[in-house]
Amino acid sequence: MGDGGAAELREAHCLTGHADRVWSLAWNPSPGAGAGPVLASCGGDKAVRIWKRAADGAWQCTDVLEDTHNRTVRSCAWSPDGKLLATASFDSTTAIWEYSGGDFECVATLEGHENEVKSVSWSASGSLLATCSRDKSVWIWEMQPGNEFECVAVLQGHTQDVKMVQWHPILDILVSVSYDNSVRVWADDGDDEWHCVQTLTEAHNCGHSSTVWALSFNHKGDRMVTCRRHLSTLTGYHGRTIFSAHCSSEDIIASGAGDDAICLFTEDKSSMVEGPLYRLLLKKEKAHDMDINCVRWCPQNPRMLASASDDGTVKLWELRGNALD
Repeated sequence: MGDGGAAELREAHCLTGHADRVWSLAWNPSPGAGAGPVLASCGGDKAVRIWKRAADGAWQCTDVLEDTHNRTVRSCAWSPDGKLLATASFDSTTAIWEYSGGDFECVATLEGHENEVKSVSWSASGSLLATCSRDKSVWIWEMQPGNEFECVAVLQGHTQDVKMVQWHPILDILVSVSYDNSVRVWADDGDDEWHCVQTLTEAHNCGHSSTVWALSFNHKGDRMVTCRRHLSTLTGYHGRTIFSAHCSSEDIIASGAGDDAICLFTEDKSSMVEGPLYRLLLKKEKAHDMDINCVRWCPQNPRMLASASDDGTVKLWELRGNALD
């Protein structure tokens, strides 16, 4: 990793500007040739902020997207080509923003959910968008020419609030997690009909006996981590509920929780146990002053981690040391 010694998570920047808790973060996967990393954050102040690094290395808020949602913005996600940003709100709508001519413009508003929209996710191809809500449903939208979106499926199956949706990084397979303690896997049957093809519950070795808050795939898509009070089968590292987990391109798992801490896990390749086994790489106590709602690795720099908190800040962290030795 360039630096010797034990792994260390060093706070590099603290980004302030949100007037309420920060719920979600999204790195632009394709910011453009020659452009540095671009981060979107959203929160309880009904706003979305766009952050970029200036020539002197400092991070600045370059855009504030507001006056479209009238309640908390709970989730944000960039399209794979980096040209569109979707924002999901407690006002039951999802907005689609396009960056053009140096400004962001709201080019579509997706309506249909009865209650708060909790999460939004783009498919790997960028042609499909998924949203989920407190109304227990998952909607799949297909992008049409001219920034039009058509709802092609309303997926019913969860019996409680659906917390998060996430597309597989390669395949058109969708995963949802819910207050009903389950993880559901959805797929198209080939005739444009979407069905639940697998349900993971505690009885099916999912291991979750309460709300499943979040999930993340590794970049190859052959492993998935889900979290609540424990992370996958990694238990005892956080003292309170885990709200977010994210896998880096180097398969380092970051988790953020209600104990204000960030934990990093890496695969223990020395283990003789069949199947993947992970070990705690480090725990950063008091990473924030309040609950950590989201952690996201930067796709352009796999050693840079962003975190969002109830304390209203976004922090950028640098992972140093021989983390993968």
